Amino acid sequence: MGKNLIDLYTDYLISSFSSTTATGLSSLVDGSLSHDQITTFLAESDLDSKSLWLNVKPMVRELEKAKGTGVLIFDDSISEKPYSDENEIVCYHWDHAKKSHVKGINFLNCLFQKDGISLPISAEIIEKNEYFIDQKTGKKKRRSSITKNELMQKMLTVAQNNRVLYDYVLADSWFSSADNMKFIKKNLQKEFVFALKSNRLVALSLEDKLEGKFVPIDSLPLNEDTLISVYIKGLDFPVSLVKQSFTNKDDSEGELYLACSDSPCDYSQITTIYQKRWSVEEFHKSLKQNASLEKSPTHVKKTQKNHFFASIYAFVKLEQLKIKNSMNHFAIKTRLYINALRASMKELHSMREALAWKITLGKYYARNMSYISKKVIKAVH
Repeated sequence: MGKNLIDLYTDYLISSFSSTTATGLSSLVDGSLSHDQITTFLAESDLDSKSLWLNVKPMVRELEKAKGTGVLIFDDSISEKPYSDENEIVCYHWDHAKKSHVKGINFLNCLFQKDGISLPISAEIIEKNEYFIDQKTGKKKRRSSITKNELMQKMLTVAQNNRVLYDYVLADSWFSSADNMKFIKKNLQKEFVFALKSNRLVALSLEDKLEGKFVPIDSLPLNEDTLISVYIKGLDFPVSLVKQSFTNKDDSEGELYLACSDSPCDYSQITTIYQKRWSVEEFHKSLKQNASLEKSPTHVKKTQKNHFFASIYAFVKLEQLKIKNSMNHFAIKTRLYINALRASMKELHSMREALAWKITLGKYYARNMSYISKKVIKAVH
């Protein structure tokens, strides 16, 4: 029942275009599953990162055989829940994009990307399970007992233990700490391409490093299409540094600094590899809009976690459909929506035809009953 129910529930998450509820799913299957069976499934299941790996492992093993560069991409996101009761996972988190605290579920994911296919191989919800007193405000606040960088290293270790075959680890500047870089290069013997903030300090030579001569990278005369070798403060090995210039949506100019630990890579290779990081943004967008992540019917920590992982399972299904039908997730969702509208229109026309038939039949009876009544009255008199 459990396996069949999660299959049905994830189908429901993909098929739904509004809030997902236990009552809604029960009605959809004509009551073959009760409301209580669905809520019990969400309350008693134990979906987590380990079960996610077991679900995607066969696909990962097939994808590993494909030609090309395989990467692990790390990033976090927030599923906003402004009206939900606060608990250890639904609480306030700093949103980098909005530059403010928002209420919701904050999660860190590891995405395996290769040959245009993206598979989430692990995910962790940030649990703020400790309280502390903010020294500035004096208010009681929540915090996690483990940092995101520590969680990232833990997830990398799990990927290593699961023998995932990849070439690079990718992440934006929020995860480009010296500790993460050392962990990947030294402990895992792997390479990385990380974005850096413009004020990151580097030395231009080993001699400068040993003498403590560090400068911010935005002060360097670094031209686009060029590469220089630098020592990031806190590292004992050099990295290749490149700069990309781009235009934002508001026509403002922006710059992106990238650090690569793989010394043979040139500018073009580094920037091409890092472009794969965009897959994680697409993952977050599809998870929220196509897999009903933010349309959860759940209200407590356990059911919220199970819905979260079920949404990731639904994303994996969409990725399988993408491969089979050569359609992206949004095109698949649009097709489902159009077909649902067609079925709705067909049902509406059927109802209208039935209504028209009843009206015609009613007029017939009314007309004939009037004639019969006249005959009866005439006969009586």
